[in-house]
Amino acid sequence: MEIDRRDFLKLASIGSVIFVSALARSGNLVNTALAQEDDFYFVQLSDTHWGFTGLAVNPDSTGTLMKTVAAVNSLRDQPDFIMFTGDLTHVTDDDKDRRKRLAGFRDIIKKLKVKEIRFMPGEHDAGLDEGEAFKEFLGDTYYTFDHKGVHFIVLDNVSDPTSTVGETQLEWLSADLKQRDKASQIVVFTHRPLFDLYPDWDWYTRDGAKAIELLVPYSNVTVFYGHIHQEHHHKTGHIAHHSAKGLMFPLPAPGSVPVKNPIPWDATRPYKGLGFRSVEAKVKEAQYPISEFSVKGESL
Repeated sequence: MEIDRRDFLKLASIGSVIFVSALARSGNLVNTALAQEDDFYFVQLSDTHWGFTGLAVNPDSTGTLMKTVAAVNSLRDQPDFIMFTGDLTHVTDDDKDRRKRLAGFRDIIKKLKVKEIRFMPGEHDAGLDEGEAFKEFLGDTYYTFDHKGVHFIVLDNVSDPTSTVGETQLEWLSADLKQRDKASQIVVFTHRPLFDLYPDWDWYTRDGAKAIELLVPYSNVTVFYGHIHQEHHHKTGHIAHHSAKGLMFPLPAPGSVPVKNPIPWDATRPYKGLGFRSVEAKVKEAQYPISEFSVKGESL
């Protein structure tokens, strides 16, 4: 079945969750989503954890990513690009197995119709070897790119074993931002949250405040991240931070239970808590409406 993204947005207007990162003026999200020539959309996928096994958590651990690939391929209007925000593979301390998992992940996502696909590591991919294997298979762990008037910054806050961005990268970020006008449209991708969401569960970046401090002078900044395996929205001043669902298992709400463990599989509601999102980039308005979808591409 071919999925029409415009139909998704219509459904969203009456029953789904669309969160707007509005940094300028608000507008009719459904009717004007594709109105501007410069507008575009991208898909964010996160925390695929290829190589994870655990029947009680996900009895379809080898099939969930493939189902998501099929759902994205079924979009009638394909996104301009796809962004994977980390933990592409599940952690292993075996270097050979780590590379095998990265190769397996790469083989599956080759089936995506969209060929502009960008990656960043999670701590499961890069925490034990400081990103060495990730770089071999998928390229740089931090970088920038520009697309239709938006400046995208990909930050690596996982390769350093101290859970930091690090001084070298902060200097790089500062130098990049100095080249931008203060009104530039800036979107940042990270794996861990830059703010202190819940440090006891490693849901923070030790020097994230330094990165935020560099971003604060810019009036139109939005951050998309993964890591916490659930949708979450937060603001640090005028900067909006949006986390994405994972594609292998959901995790509990921050601090809601004594110990952070994957939420068990619900046989009555398969794939509950898992999914991906599309993000509309309304460049002139500096807005980023988000639509959430299930693993199979159903509007949530």
